Amino acid sequence: MHSLSRIFIYLAAFLVAASFAGEPNLPEVNAPWMKGERLTFSLGWGFITAGTATLEVKPIAGGKTEFLTHATGNKTINRIYPVYDTVYTRVRNKGLMTEVFRKRLHEGTFHNTSVIRFDRKGEKAWLSDTVFTDMKARKVKRSADTAVAIQGMEHSIMSAFYYVRTMPLTVGDTSRFSAVSGKKRYDLKVLVHGKETVESVLGKVPCIKVEPVLDGDGIFVSKGRIFIWLTDDDRRIPVLMECEIALGSVKAKLLEAK
Repeated sequence: MHSLSRIFIYLAAFLVAASFAGEPNLPEVNAPWMKGERLTFSLGWGFITAGTATLEVKPIAGGKTEFLTHATGNKTINRIYPVYDTVYTRVRNKGLMTEVFRKRLHEGTFHNTSVIRFDRKGEKAWLSDTVFTDMKARKVKRSADTAVAIQGMEHSIMSAFYYVRTMPLTVGDTSRFSAVSGKKRYDLKVLVHGKETVESVLGKVPCIKVEPVLDGDGIFVSKGRIFIWLTDDDRRIPVLMECEIALGSVKAKLLEAK
């Protein structure tokens, strides 16, 4: 079964890149949602609603912001295959540069904790990843610590998602990116396909349709195409996200925006 939160991770895995060594000096992001935001989505396959997910923005002291994501199955799904996943990201408001990315996945009998810490000056992203056989007893199945070489301006996958919401997104343009996810640094691009009107909880809203794509092998291999519809205004609210799979598509539809 596909992880509910992993849908968001795949959808979010793209970011602004540049060839820059060391600590980047970037302008502060002042998007409307930087003051605080909470988006709630239904997660479904075909006509089946499998669960819900939330994306939350919390400003904190020191010119920083927290991004929090939580996904869980509904009562029926959780009786068969319990899913409780969270992703935490802390960024600097200047350029949304990630300081720490933390992911906790609890899916059936699979339990995984992963942390990435970014050292811009040292040009490294430090990953600690642990899979547990028994989460309550803290019994470890495997654990690994890895260092990934970076150039200074890579984001985590969640900060990338929010950064794209600040971009102009001109139809027909292709933006090229790089990302740190897991044990690797990936090269990606974002295609801006066009403008469409989408029926949503916000009503019929003009949207911009974008697609993140990997140049070569990586995390999107065999996972199908991914599309995101963002409102065509300064809020860039994701009202619909769709991930194609072998048996159809998994969709995240906006239920509430605060």
